Amino acid sequence: MSCFGGDPNFCPECGNVLPLPGIQDVVRCPRCSFCIPVAEFSGLEIRSSVVFNPVEQSTVTLEDEDSSELKGAVIDRRCSRCNKEGMVYHTRQMRSADEGQTVFFTCISCRYQEKEDS
Repeated sequence: MSCFGGDPNFCPECGNVLPLPGIQDVVRCPRCSFCIPVAEFSGLEIRSSVVFNPVEQSTVTLEDEDSSELKGAVIDRRCSRCNKEGMVYHTRQMRSADEGQTVFFTCISCRYQEKEDS
């Protein structure tokens, strides 16, 4: 007995999205190889739509970097550009979870940015 039933767009055995009927006489699920005769799709209309985000939501407003205040802990690290002491840092997980975080350093004098993979 199938637990995925009712929607002809999905496989009744595994729930995978079924490919559109083609020239073959069966529609085969690419995941579990379940077959459905094309005759079962007779008279069905398949519709799809694409929804895009409004432009207002996708635009990002950037603050003027000179007026924004640097946030974070100041550490004793020398800037490789201006050679002054003092940098602010923050970390992000940029690579896979089993690898270390990436540390981003920003000079408090010239705002030069460096990164280090830890």
